[in-house]
Amino acid sequence: MKYTIKPKVRELADRLVAEVSAWDSVECVCLNEAAAVDTLDPYFAVILDVYVRGSIPAPNARAAAYPNHTVMETAPTGTKDRFLVGELPVRIEFKEVERIEELVSIADRAGSDLWKLRNSGTYVFYRLTHCLPLFSRTDWYTEIVAKLSGLGDDFWVHMRSFYQSSMDHYLGDFGAAIVREDQFHYLISSANFIKYAVSALFMENGRFEPSHRGYLAQVSELTTIPDDFLGRFESFLRPDSELPPLRKYEIAKLIARSIVSL
Repeated sequence: MKYTIKPKVRELADRLVAEVSAWDSVECVCLNEAAAVDTLDPYFAVILDVYVRGSIPAPNARAAAYPNHTVMETAPTGTKDRFLVGELPVRIEFKEVERIEELVSIADRAGSDLWKLRNSGTYVFYRLTHCLPLFSRTDWYTEIVAKLSGLGDDFWVHMRSFYQSSMDHYLGDFGAAIVREDQFHYLISSANFIKYAVSALFMENGRFEPSHRGYLAQVSELTTIPDDFLGRFESFLRPDSELPPLRKYEIAKLIARSIVSL
């Protein structure tokens, strides 16, 4: 995956990689596509996925290795660092190679344990296949991406089935929340309904799910979608002040039926 990245962004990414890759446990470092948007875009960030074998330095040691920065915070799990370098937001996320290999193996087998991917989804695979690798110690990254590129039809069919089932579940909750006038459950169920509906379409097209901020743009690029889906999708996303809940629910039912009928 090739990106057009501003020179100052690439320079910062290279500085970060030079420090991080010096740690013996680091197998591979990849730059997330969020670095390709304009630096003034709210979605912009220099995100590095750091794939590791074994332990990583403690947060204090990591902070000392990073370029001069401010407002650093580390997730409670100790696997994510956030900070600013000048005005550029940086996120460094550490991911265990063993865990990635386990998930890819589950996907490759597409067997009875595929349900383990149901909640986590395929975004972890999207990040692997839609990144810019900046450092690789071995051929691990190339080999793992080759496995993901060769997933069989069983994987996509079963994942679509999982997502379609979740879509139907949240559609029922959506309707019940309207009847009960439960505003909180209405928001949660309607959001999850459209999320899983679109996820099912990504699976139908043999594509991993992007981040949520990528759903809107990428769903319109899919080859196989129901007739009138994009129009209904656009209507569904309209504010409730423009589209009453009952009308939105009717549109949701049409979307669900069209996906089931694909």
